[in-house]
Amino acid sequence: MKFSNEEYKKLQPLLFSIGYRLLGSVKDAEDAVQEVFLRGYEMDGDGVENKKAYLCKMMTNRCLDIIKSAQYKREQYIGPWLPEPLVTGEGGDMDPAEMLIEKEGLSISYLRMMENLVPHERAVLLLREAFRFSYAEIASFVDKREDYCRQLYRRAKKKLSAVEKESLDFERNKTMVQRFISAFQSENIEELLGLLSEEVTLYSDGGGKVKAAVRPIISRNRVLSFIKGVMNQTTEKVSVFIREVNYQPAIVFFLNGKLHSVVSFYICKETIKEIYLIMNPDKLPLKKFMLEGGF
Repeated sequence: MKFSNEEYKKLQPLLFSIGYRLLGSVKDAEDAVQEVFLRGYEMDGDGVENKKAYLCKMMTNRCLDIIKSAQYKREQYIGPWLPEPLVTGEGGDMDPAEMLIEKEGLSISYLRMMENLVPHERAVLLLREAFRFSYAEIASFVDKREDYCRQLYRRAKKKLSAVEKESLDFERNKTMVQRFISAFQSENIEELLGLLSEEVTLYSDGGGKVKAAVRPIISRNRVLSFIKGVMNQTTEKVSVFIREVNYQPAIVFFLNGKLHSVVSFYICKETIKEIYLIMNPDKLPLKKFMLEGGF
């Protein structure tokens, strides 16, 4: 199957976005895209009428295979597993306009919630909601009956229906993140209590590579104590920046000029419900976060 440069430029971002949403890993998604294109090049494409549909099918099934192996790996993962941050603002790997996808459903919190769905539920929900494929197309992608794909979609929606709708207002959320930083730096407990849900949960992903909490931390007091404890143990120079990550404002921490962590938030009704502290160095390519300026 041959591809022109135009076809590659158009299809590569689409396949990557499918892979990243399903896998939560930039590297795994990029590897899967290259593998799919390579397999496509090696195929006899005479019988392929729709290259886009065929490659989307190949990508979806490759990701489903990876998920099965990834689930085993995550059972062995030390502590909570969180998606790899995707830099979508200035300095990101791709122009967001070229990703050919809606921003909704790309936040760290949404990708984490997708992990609660079984693989085919996740794939059907993604292909239907994010990419607007018909049920007939989806059925051909995942090799299931069309009516069964409808069932999978309804089941996935039901599982996520109890979750509060996340705020995707970037500027409003950025203001909240700035208030969070200011309140924490000034030790304004009253302000912090007003920003955090009473049952706020912090997930700390160190992957066994760095020191991190191996279980979620629940409640305002415990979360604040954990963060304060981490900061009090640090004698190094701390630099704090706000970057656009997964189309939402996130905090990037540097210690003595070295990238330490990225913190994303799940915000509903102007309240922080969940905090995602990503410290696993395998998920934090330094070059993506090195920009001048910040908060």
